[in-house]
Amino acid sequence: MRGALVRLLQITFVFSLATAMLAQTRTAEVCPRGVIGGPVHEPADLRSSNGILRVELKYRKFIGDRGLIRYCYIDQEGQQSPTLRVKPGDQVTLTLRNEIPAASGPSHRMNDQAGSSACAGGVMTDGSTNLHFHGLTIPPVCHQDDVLHTLVQPASEPFEYRFKIPDDQPPGLYWYHPHVHGFTKSQVLGGASGALIVEGMETANREVSGLPERVLVIRDQELINPEAPPEQSDSMPAPQVLRDAEGDILNSGTGTGKPAKDLSINFVPVPYPKYVPAVITMRPQVRELWRVLNASAITYLDLQLLLKNSAQPLGVVAIDGIPVNYNGNAGQSVVWKRHLLIPPAGRVEFIVNGPKEGVRASLVTRTVDSGPLGENDPTRPLATIVTAEDAPEQQSTLPVSPTELTVDRVAPLREIPPARTRRLYFSETPQEPKNPNSPMLFYLTAEGETPAVFDPGSTQPNITVKQGDVEDWIIENRTRELHDFHIHQSHFQLLQWNGVPVDEPYLRDTVNVAYWDGTSPVYPSVKLRMDFRSPSTIGTFVYHCHLLEHEDGGMMGTIRVEPASTLSYHAHPSMSSPSSSK
Repeated sequence: MRGALVRLLQITFVFSLATAMLAQTRTAEVCPRGVIGGPVHEPADLRSSNGILRVELKYRKFIGDRGLIRYCYIDQEGQQSPTLRVKPGDQVTLTLRNEIPAASGPSHRMNDQAGSSACAGGVMTDGSTNLHFHGLTIPPVCHQDDVLHTLVQPASEPFEYRFKIPDDQPPGLYWYHPHVHGFTKSQVLGGASGALIVEGMETANREVSGLPERVLVIRDQELINPEAPPEQSDSMPAPQVLRDAEGDILNSGTGTGKPAKDLSINFVPVPYPKYVPAVITMRPQVRELWRVLNASAITYLDLQLLLKNSAQPLGVVAIDGIPVNYNGNAGQSVVWKRHLLIPPAGRVEFIVNGPKEGVRASLVTRTVDSGPLGENDPTRPLATIVTAEDAPEQQSTLPVSPTELTVDRVAPLREIPPARTRRLYFSETPQEPKNPNSPMLFYLTAEGETPAVFDPGSTQPNITVKQGDVEDWIIENRTRELHDFHIHQSHFQLLQWNGVPVDEPYLRDTVNVAYWDGTSPVYPSVKLRMDFRSPSTIGTFVYHCHLLEHEDGGMMGTIRVEPASTLSYHAHPSMSSPSSSK
């Protein structure tokens, strides 16, 4: 008993000290970060009221220690990266004020439109910004979810986003971040991101009824200690640090060594090489819903919750914002897993059974094999789980389930014959073809077209479809590194992995495509059933690799969804008809 009391006093002292240090830091920094080894605080909640959410965000930049650049969103109360909480049918008015300094680096142009407003395109610089509401099915038009023409420049007038959360938007975890081509990686890597939750998970899944919920945003950032040598084990020498032509740290293939980027959890850094974990407190044996967002620019996560070094089952209830019992899968409300692979931009919501008091527990990310040309993502801890009877309650708890749960009334994707099948592929080439060590150019190409880096000035879409259609897309990876496919405005279902059918009815908006071994005559691939049924998809938007270095480097394309009544649709000759695709 005395030992438990001493531990509790120690925990209280550490938390008080860390909180005081954090408060002192916040008064001196524009975009504050937590204390290494400190407590993981929940992001502030901004909730809609009477069907309306009004938010004012200031976009800021700060140069910290060692010249590391930070970006952040600050709300009207001075809170950083608040979680936006809305309900289906809500109206959102978000005012974005760009307060970062004028551009200091290179620039390029996006497709110019008529006029001189923020909706008209123009010059993109490291001072330009905008917002993408990742995963929401809202129209790709200015003031809603357009990233092709909307630019909010430094010192410009505040820009207003105005949109409605669709009445049929599934409850779950989404997020917001900037999406200016050529500068997305640096801004997201600097911390510009926040969670967005569509409430109502308890109305779709009784398993989460009444559970306290915890929002965890995992971000990557430049290494705080880039010159520190990798740790050396007792029996193995430290692995050699490999770098590509841009200086990025490559996959060592060992599961150890220097990572490409540091990680943080709710802005508490867990830096290389010591990896001092952050601290999560919870009450003993309490069941919680954890909502985890991988807001990293390039880093993959493979999460495990360890009790006495044994991986515990985690009850997945939603992937990429969509409950797992949607898409005709009403019979499966929880999917139990002992590890969760989350690509950059991916989200997983899962039930956690808290440990008993005094039991050592930790949240870790395992190594991810991203290929010989991929980034090094070694095994490392993220947080220590500390239990205490008087741990503070979570700031948000799900309501008790209603008597009748809502039902996903949209016909399952797998039951709808595709209108056509398309083939796309990832590829890379050195910028100087005769010099394999030169920086890489990145492509995402529709079969039959010539590979070309994304041109933000182009007005011609790479793909045209009709609203109401469902299509199958086969996406190959012809490179030696892992890629992370994502499309705006829509979700899809994974049908095949490397040509083998999979029974995974879950809907996603991100999916990994395995890397090529360099010799096989068959490239790794995924087959996806794409959904363009919603009228909110009408317009032009993008698909790309969500490793943002690749996106900025050109691995992106545009798709135009035309109204169903449009008669000018023509299929690309490389596509298969429904009959030939069977």
